[in-house]
Amino acid sequence: MNTFLLKKEIEHFFQEDMQFGDISADTIFPKDILGNGIIMSKSNGVFSGEAVIETAFQLLDPNIKVILHKKDGESVQSGEIIAEVTGPIRALLTGERTVLNIIQRMSGIATKTREAVQRLQSDKTRICDTRKTTPGFRLFEKYAVTCGGGYNHRQSVNDGVMIKDNHIAFCGSITEAVARTKAQVGPMVKIEVETETIDQVKEAVHAKADIIMFDNRTAEEIAEFQQYVPDTIMTEASGGITLDNLHTYQNSGVDYISLGFLTYGAHALDLSMHVKGGNK
Repeated sequence: MNTFLLKKEIEHFFQEDMQFGDISADTIFPKDILGNGIIMSKSNGVFSGEAVIETAFQLLDPNIKVILHKKDGESVQSGEIIAEVTGPIRALLTGERTVLNIIQRMSGIATKTREAVQRLQSDKTRICDTRKTTPGFRLFEKYAVTCGGGYNHRQSVNDGVMIKDNHIAFCGSITEAVARTKAQVGPMVKIEVETETIDQVKEAVHAKADIIMFDNRTAEEIAEFQQYVPDTIMTEASGGITLDNLHTYQNSGVDYISLGFLTYGAHALDLSMHVKGGNK
């Protein structure tokens, strides 16, 4: 995870929650009172967010010490300790909710991704995310997917050309859309084309797309479509794929399966922070 961006995002979250300080912690506790907080899991899942814990508390007070008991991508059981934080009580209490909000969300996504990878059980096909992320939280959600064993699709619309159905409709054809793109982008930019029929697949191949997406197709349809795609072109399946039917795509032959529900459908892992202390 990009450290510079991580700090900027967490600073923004703190600004949202404590524009004028923490009136509760600041009025109850003097600055020099120290305490200890234990972050633990209240449910089973996959942890993601060690850099968040370290960075967030350090931003609030550089004297806070963090001891991590779990690493990103490791399984956690209910009752297990994830991290210990020791330092000024004011800073611990001020940062508690924001830190938990972030790592609960991240761990929920990592858990959902791990489940998807295990359901698919494929040596060839990789699970990846989409751009269906929470505005302002993409950095964390995309990273969490990798902690669960998944891969990132585009981070933003600048990462590659994605010619979807609406692009094709406005442009007139796949051939024309790809041609216009190739006339303007450099050799490092890949071009992906969304397809729904065999004819569209053939047209995308003829237009020399780098990646072909099979949109809202069953595993059986994809297996048929794959016959028309040379090995030099990567393939992706997307749309209509759920945890319940994911296993049917195990032998479909696609390189990637992109799943929007990894981010928008994940439930936060239940985490909490218990405190001790009150000593100078």
